[in-house]
Amino acid sequence: MQSRWESLLQPFQVEQEVGQKVLLDLFQAYSSAGRYYHTLEHIEQVLVTINNLRSLSQNYAAIEFAVWFHDAIYNPKANDNEEKSAEYAVTILNALNIPSSTIEAVYSLIIKTKYHQNIDSIDSKIFLDADLSILGASPSKYKIYAQLIRNEYLWLSPEKYRTGRKQVLQSFLERERIYFTEKMFLVEQQARQNIKEEIELL
Repeated sequence: MQSRWESLLQPFQVEQEVGQKVLLDLFQAYSSAGRYYHTLEHIEQVLVTINNLRSLSQNYAAIEFAVWFHDAIYNPKANDNEEKSAEYAVTILNALNIPSSTIEAVYSLIIKTKYHQNIDSIDSKIFLDADLSILGASPSKYKIYAQLIRNEYLWLSPEKYRTGRKQVLQSFLERERIYFTEKMFLVEQQARQNIKEEIELL
């Protein structure tokens, strides 16, 4: 992951020591207590997925920065994680002298993870599809994901978790499409089946 981060920063001529400090801060954030799914493994999976969709992108650097920062601030008891993560990204990227147009794009992409809607560009489609790629994983991988999410909400009673989780999952099933890119749409039916099975098990 370090080489991926360094490759991302290289065109922007960020000093290696400065970039390394940011990376270590991100590693620490994604390794903090209480995280089970929203970890570096999630970031790595999303990075792999956007790479598979790279040929479609318009501003790939913005997508990649958004991946790195989109869950940097994560408190399952809060409802403003996306906004705080987006603001954190803006602060750090400004300090790295990343172009303002890219920073604005990163902010917009991260904010969109709150509802995974308002898709206004191909980059949004790529990023949001990648963030939800786990939904279309094999049943065995999906079951692990579902348990990891539950682990992040152990402070909720089983009944309250069941109610809230069902609402989230049902909202995905009610969409015309979960995935917006044609490549990810290939696993749409698998995602829907996974979601239905989780609902049945709740």
